[in-house]
Amino acid sequence: MFPIAQEYVSQVILVTDESIIEAQKVLWDKLRIAAEPGGAAAFASLDLSPVPARSRRARGVIVCGGNTEAVDFTRYSGAARSNE
Repeated sequence: MFPIAQEYVSQVILVTDESIIEAQKVLWDKLRIAAEPGGAAAFASLDLSPVPARSRRARGVIVCGGNTEAVDFTRYSGAARSNE
Protein backbone atom coordinates (compact mmCIF):
# COMPACT_ATOMS: atom_id res chain seq x y z
CA MET A 1 0.00 0.00 0.00
CA PHE A 2 2.74 2.50 0.89
CA PRO A 3 4.28 2.69 -2.62
CA ILE A 4 0.80 3.24 -4.09
CA ALA A 5 0.07 5.98 -1.54
CA GLN A 6 3.40 7.66 -2.30
CA GLU A 7 2.48 7.86 -5.96
CA TYR A 8 -1.20 8.76 -5.81
CA VAL A 9 -2.05 10.39 -2.46
CA SER A 10 -1.74 14.16 -2.45
CA GLN A 11 -3.20 14.90 0.99
CA VAL A 12 -3.67 13.06 4.28
CA ILE A 13 -6.35 14.14 6.72
CA LEU A 14 -6.24 13.05 10.35
CA VAL A 15 -9.53 12.45 12.17
CA THR A 16 -10.17 11.94 15.86
CA ASP A 17 -11.75 8.88 17.42
CA GLU A 18 -14.72 11.04 18.37
CA SER A 19 -15.29 12.16 14.77
CA ILE A 20 -15.10 8.55 13.59
CA ILE A 21 -17.73 7.52 16.16
CA GLU A 22 -19.93 10.44 15.08
CA ALA A 23 -19.50 9.39 11.44
CA GLN A 24 -20.58 5.86 12.35
CA LYS A 25 -23.68 7.28 14.03
CA VAL A 26 -24.56 9.46 11.03
CA LEU A 27 -24.02 6.62 8.58
CA TRP A 28 -26.32 4.41 10.62
CA ASP A 29 -28.99 7.04 11.44
CA LYS A 30 -29.24 8.51 7.93
CA LEU A 31 -28.26 5.65 5.60
CA ARG A 32 -28.57 2.49 7.72
CA ILE A 33 -24.96 1.58 6.96
CA ALA A 34 -23.15 -0.22 9.79
CA ALA A 35 -19.60 0.92 9.16
CA GLU A 36 -16.48 -0.24 10.92
CA PRO A 37 -14.32 2.55 12.39
CA GLY A 38 -11.77 2.29 9.58
CA GLY A 39 -14.55 2.53 7.02
CA ALA A 40 -16.15 5.52 8.74
CA ALA A 41 -12.84 7.41 8.95
CA ALA A 42 -12.98 8.51 5.31
CA PHE A 43 -16.56 9.71 5.78
CA ALA A 44 -15.51 11.60 8.92
CA SER A 45 -12.80 13.41 6.96
CA LEU A 46 -15.34 15.06 4.63
CA ASP A 47 -16.15 17.69 7.27
CA LEU A 48 -12.46 18.50 7.64
CA SER A 49 -11.69 19.00 3.95
CA PRO A 50 -14.30 21.30 2.41
CA VAL A 51 -14.62 21.46 -1.37
CA PRO A 52 -13.92 24.97 -2.70
CA ALA A 53 -17.10 26.71 -3.90
CA ARG A 54 -15.70 27.01 -7.45
CA SER A 55 -14.99 23.31 -7.66
CA ARG A 56 -17.46 21.14 -9.49
CA ARG A 57 -15.58 17.96 -8.70
CA ALA A 58 -17.57 15.31 -6.89
CA ARG A 59 -16.06 13.46 -3.98
CA GLY A 60 -16.75 9.97 -2.86
CA VAL A 61 -15.62 7.71 -0.07
CA ILE A 62 -15.50 3.97 0.28
CA VAL A 63 -17.22 2.82 3.45
CA CYS A 64 -16.97 -0.77 4.58
CA GLY A 65 -18.42 -2.74 7.43
CA GLY A 66 -16.77 -6.09 6.96
CA ASN A 67 -15.08 -6.01 10.35
CA THR A 68 -18.02 -4.84 12.43
CA GLU A 69 -20.76 -6.40 14.46
CA ALA A 70 -24.23 -5.12 15.23
CA VAL A 71 -23.59 -1.54 16.30
CA ASP A 72 -24.65 -0.29 19.72
CA PHE A 73 -23.84 3.42 19.71
CA THR A 74 -25.12 3.85 23.27
CA ARG A 75 -21.86 2.33 24.50
CA TYR A 76 -20.14 5.58 23.50
CA SER A 77 -22.32 7.91 25.53
CA GLY A 78 -21.84 8.80 29.17
CA ALA A 79 -25.51 8.10 29.84
CA ALA A 80 -25.20 4.54 28.68
CA ARG A 81 -22.21 3.90 30.94
CA SER A 82 -24.07 5.19 34.00
CA ASN A 83 -26.93 2.75 33.33
CA GLU A 84 -24.66 -0.31 33.21
